Amino acid sequence: MTFDALPEIAESVIRQAREAGATDAECTISNGEEFSATVRMGELETLKEAGSRGAGVRVLIGRRMGSSYTSDLTPEGIRYMVSSAIDLAAVTTEDPHASLPDADELGSLQTDLRLFSNDVAGLPTELKIDAAKRAEAAALAFDPRITNSEGGAFDSNIGGRVFANSRGFAGSYRWTYCSLSAVPVATSGESMERDFWYTMARNFAGLEDAESVGRKAAERAVRRLGAVKVDTQKVSVIFEPRVARSLLGNLFDAVEGRAIYRQASFLAGKLGEKVADERITLIDDGTIPGLFGSEPFDDEGVPSRRTPVIERGVFKNYLLNTYTARKLGMKTTGNAARGITGNAGIGHHNFFLEAGEKSPDEILRGVKNGFFVTELIGSGVNTVTGDYSRGAVGIWIKDGELAFPVSEVTIASTLQEMLNGIAEIGNDLDFRGSISAPTVMIGEMTVAGR
Repeated sequence: MTFDALPEIAESVIRQAREAGATDAECTISNGEEFSATVRMGELETLKEAGSRGAGVRVLIGRRMGSSYTSDLTPEGIRYMVSSAIDLAAVTTEDPHASLPDADELGSLQTDLRLFSNDVAGLPTELKIDAAKRAEAAALAFDPRITNSEGGAFDSNIGGRVFANSRGFAGSYRWTYCSLSAVPVATSGESMERDFWYTMARNFAGLEDAESVGRKAAERAVRRLGAVKVDTQKVSVIFEPRVARSLLGNLFDAVEGRAIYRQASFLAGKLGEKVADERITLIDDGTIPGLFGSEPFDDEGVPSRRTPVIERGVFKNYLLNTYTARKLGMKTTGNAARGITGNAGIGHHNFFLEAGEKSPDEILRGVKNGFFVTELIGSGVNTVTGDYSRGAVGIWIKDGELAFPVSEVTIASTLQEMLNGIAEIGNDLDFRGSISAPTVMIGEMTVAGR
């Protein structure tokens, strides 16, 4: 069954649901092809190719909701899925906020978001395996202290999504992406360290070359050798972009609608207030061509848009789907997200911190004593209270230069203090995923060591 045949099936699902008594209905159909190859020490270790296809329906009978899904897209399979959802809706409790978006909220971006590339669809298996081998080989050849490897990997995905509802919306889009990574292990005496690097793009041509991926991974592993634990102290802390992204992930958890209406966020009720340093502008944007969080519409058929969450330190918008928007007496921001069945949750599009003006080197040179964080460990972040405590690995900064590796320490503060204590933001914003950040420097945090 081709992707082009799926919209007709989605329309059929909606029609059958209405005929069976649904007041409203929505249908999602997705399909995909995944590829993964892992090599280790020059030999192919794992090779996986998998395809998936499924449909889901959500029906409303008044304010009662039922949902079901199937991987059987035959007429019989579709009929059974629809009847199951109708049966479930008949026995569920009413929810006064259960509803589809209003018709005037529905729509799809008409611009080309460059989500699909034929060069990924046509890549030979041998080329993908060769890229993984080259990345690992470059890492192993980088330095004699690179003595082992957890592997090189090439992954690709080709997928598509179809969505239709009973209020007149029907849309579909396809996507591709591929990635290449290497994870070398460095050894010196009794010290053994690993690190990684990766590249990711919508098309094969957009990937960094395999050799540079391997060398970067090896360089990062070697610089961790001989790590020490430092004395407990309060210093400036610099998050490299890869680590700063996790901080944005914590902020997303604090601004999404479910946390807000449950009063389970330190930012609940603070719209319009200054909550961060004026350097901070945090954006959610699903309209940027070629990026990993872009899509023409969300998982309720609402068009993607650019939503400023924090603008020059002021909290501007929650991120909402239809349900949470109605709970809060607001309008959806087009952030509905889900699999193929059930109620929509809330997701981000391209969720990023706007870049500053200084280069990472300029920021580093301005620090006399501080900690450059390259990896975070554990999950000690409470977005209800804002308490923040994570294990950390990185490089100590002395007189504006990276001096020696550090491990087995904890960095601690609160998200409130961190947002207001941001002292510098780098100009190196790198969209290497749907959450993106440049280098971020926080003026003071507690580094707990010995």
